[in-house]
Amino acid sequence: MEALEIERKFLVKKLPEDLKQYECRQLEQGYLCIEPVVRIRRSDDTYTLTYKGKGLLVREEYNLPLTKEAYEHLKPKADGILITKKRYKIPYQSYMIELDIFEGELASLQLAEVEFPTKEEAEAFEAPEWFGEDVTFSGQYQNSSLSRRHIAKE
Repeated sequence: MEALEIERKFLVKKLPEDLKQYECRQLEQGYLCIEPVVRIRRSDDTYTLTYKGKGLLVREEYNLPLTKEAYEHLKPKADGILITKKRYKIPYQSYMIELDIFEGELASLQLAEVEFPTKEEAEAFEAPEWFGEDVTFSGQYQNSSLSRRHIAKE
């Protein structure tokens, strides 16, 4: 079964008001491999293993459930830093914005992602005023790249 992820990603100019009204999850994720992308993630008490194909706007994505024990076993095998962030789900028009506020080594970063059913909808999307620069086509803002940031600084 093939799944496509069609997503645009933006820096955030200004946080929306009253974030507390929106659903929020605590995420922790690490990357076992970045070519292809193989990620493990804890979202509150849910654990997944994800494979992502190549691409920026459109790419393959497969998610498989993990147990907590499997996640904990794989976590030390992750390359680079373990990414931690708060993810807010904010309804906007007929879409759901996922606002990520990073913690730890990436604490100054805030990204907003929007997924779409079609490439045409993604290309036609008009972002809300609180979004900043569109970084969809900048691989440096993919989480797999962010996990390696401290390696590049050395």
